[in-house]
Amino acid sequence: MAKKQTAGRDALGEFAPLFAEMNDDVLFGKVWSREDKLSLRDRSLVTIISLMAQGLTDESFRYHLMSAKENGITREEIAEIVTHAAFYCGWPKAWAVFRMAKEIWNEEQ
Repeated sequence: MAKKQTAGRDALGEFAPLFAEMNDDVLFGKVWSREDKLSLRDRSLVTIISLMAQGLTDESFRYHLMSAKENGITREEIAEIVTHAAFYCGWPKAWAVFRMAKEIWNEEQ
């Protein structure tokens, strides 16, 4: 089950209240909560590849990698996903994702 998101309001509530509201209530509140249409695991997979393709491997990307792990994507699966996507998104982008993913999935050891 998708958890209630407050990151938008926490970080931008006073500065950009409409953006914060749409982030928390629409993107995470309505889109991510449609688990009857697409599982959280699958949404995580789509999000990771979309962000990787754009080269957006910042702290928000780290959040999505951690969410993917919480949503059931295993260490072996993330390695396969990123390897496959490297041929379509770019080799340097895959390196950036692997550096971050390695930290996140190695936390369990």
